[in-house]
Amino acid sequence: MIAKRTKEIAPFLVMDVLERACTMTEEGTDVIHLEVGEPDFDTPQCVKEAIFRALENGFTHYTHSLGCLELREAICENYQATYDVSVHPDQVVVTSGTSPAMLLMFAALLEKGDEAIISDPAYACYPNFIKFVEGIPVTVPVYEEDGFQYRPEAIAEKITPRTRAIFINSPSNPTGNLLSAERMRAVAEFSPMVISDEIYHGLVYAGKEHTILEFTDNAFVLNGFSKLYAMTGLRLGYLIAPKPFIRPIQKMQQNFFISANSAVQVAGITALKEAAQDVARMKRIYDERRQYMVKRVKELGLGITVEPTGAFYVFANARHISNDSYKLAFDILEKAHVGVTPGIDFGKNGEGYIRFSYANSMENIVEGLNRLERYLANL
Repeated sequence: MIAKRTKEIAPFLVMDVLERACTMTEEGTDVIHLEVGEPDFDTPQCVKEAIFRALENGFTHYTHSLGCLELREAICENYQATYDVSVHPDQVVVTSGTSPAMLLMFAALLEKGDEAIISDPAYACYPNFIKFVEGIPVTVPVYEEDGFQYRPEAIAEKITPRTRAIFINSPSNPTGNLLSAERMRAVAEFSPMVISDEIYHGLVYAGKEHTILEFTDNAFVLNGFSKLYAMTGLRLGYLIAPKPFIRPIQKMQQNFFISANSAVQVAGITALKEAAQDVARMKRIYDERRQYMVKRVKELGLGITVEPTGAFYVFANARHISNDSYKLAFDILEKAHVGVTPGIDFGKNGEGYIRFSYANSMENIVEGLNRLERYLANL
């Protein structure tokens, strides 16, 4: 008999789109991918060379379960240099991507029936992690006209004695918007723990991102190397946690994952210390794509009230076309041969929206939006 928690887990709808698009490609159809949130850039050369050297030098064995000390120290130095916050290496747990970090964190934080507040819309997998450890995701709607920012008073209405955490993600997936320092400070003033997903930090084109650690120590930080350094397949992430949580999380890491990949940890040190020029180049190109995509999507009649300034997403209102974003996304895929992500993937309040990713070449973005223009003209 299949366990209930695995039978009930929701599918990741963007993968439904991607998998159908891959089948169409295998059948000979040229599909433009604007659905996938994965950098199209190659991993920086210095990072690849660091992996080669690490393998040649015998970094093929287990590391400390928290991660190799030099990498944890480099992560702390990065947070000090970037945000002027002090983090001790003993507060850092290095993981095989941020997803294991999230699972370990929620397992340590939530008892059965405990609540964690998340925005709606939000990254599709957040509620699934919470439910998997028998917690309860409690949603707070955020709105286009507000730049999809939390309203502190709306959070206050949802806090109960079972609330253990408030989850923030800035820059956000799916919206690409930033949470202002003022609203982050307001969130930090609530008594529950704050969880800050900072995986898109560094990919900000206007304004400035803030770590939650600028406002409170009562927080977890999730971050990693996948997005900023184009290292998605290398699976390297980390969790910064309050010290009382480190030993429980470490014990789970020892039992379930042992340690992150040793050679990739060495590459992470190189990314932090040597890849700044590569990041600057990728960021400049992302920004060019962002500006073009926002302009074109608006010209197509889709709604963008507050322009996104981070990550690599545009979350556009298509409610005047359809209130069934899943059906619309597949119709666009089948007829226009363009992959987009249905807004319902990110929560009920995302219904009627479409997420576009500009983690693709400008040539493909132009072609994809031209195809979408023809599709809309034929509706």
